[in-house]
Amino acid sequence: MLLRAGILIALASSQVWASLEDDVHALVAHGDLPPAEKMVRAAQARQGGTAEIAAALSWLARGSLAARQTGKADAYAEEARAMAMRVLGMRRVDADPWLPTAIGAAIEVHANVLAARSQTAEAVVYLQEQLKTWGGTSLTERIRKNINLLSLEGKPAPPLEGVNLAALKGNAVVLFFWAHWCPDCKADVPIIASVERRFRAQGLKVIGPTKFYGYVQGGEPAGPDVEKPYIEKIRRQYYAPLAGMPTPLSAVNFQAYGASTTPTLVLIDRTGIVRYYHPGAVTEPELTARVQAALR
Repeated sequence: MLLRAGILIALASSQVWASLEDDVHALVAHGDLPPAEKMVRAAQARQGGTAEIAAALSWLARGSLAARQTGKADAYAEEARAMAMRVLGMRRVDADPWLPTAIGAAIEVHANVLAARSQTAEAVVYLQEQLKTWGGTSLTERIRKNINLLSLEGKPAPPLEGVNLAALKGNAVVLFFWAHWCPDCKADVPIIASVERRFRAQGLKVIGPTKFYGYVQGGEPAGPDVEKPYIEKIRRQYYAPLAGMPTPLSAVNFQAYGASTTPTLVLIDRTGIVRYYHPGAVTEPELTARVQAALR
């Protein structure tokens, strides 16, 4: 109770600096859905429907889903999506920083609600339809991630630009999708390096796809000619334990594997079948167990 009160006081005292979306996200992260909704409704009463309020509603949808309140989650998701679409009008979705958050989360929550109701096939069809609608936008990776979470394990690994996966059959392969700005990626390096050393003799390979993000340290905008050497510098500084890891540089790979979250780890067995698809950080025991199974 004291922690929650402290959060509310901190949010109230920092309203000048924080965004509504940040404040709602913080409350949802601590399971404080009623005050989060109160904050959203108050902003909605003052401002009407905006892209930021739609993004905040999408956090209520995600929080309700995490609390297994699927009906409320789906209602919030639909409200967020409808509001975002009204705001979008004839603009490009990526022209506004809040719209991809609102629309992407609404799509994600609805698909997860379907899956939670044992309608996984319907969820995949829905996501594939959304992928057609939003192809060529920043939503592509997120929608593909959700398709992959529901359906990629047990299927052949998609092609990887810059690396011939077919030539690696007979080995187990960990794909470690990382970004130069990503602290969780750096934290995973010693875990992945330890597992690679342990199973190297049994045929484990590690590949580290990354891509350009259009900026360097401090968010400074940068073209590929500047960002590429910056990526190489980060790799030397933080990824030295994985010095032998091939690092294909391609946005296509992130789209194919739905790597909207970094790190994303994908484990491919000796026959080229995906056995583990994991957006987010991983523990060493979890990765070790998965690799052992893939090498059998």
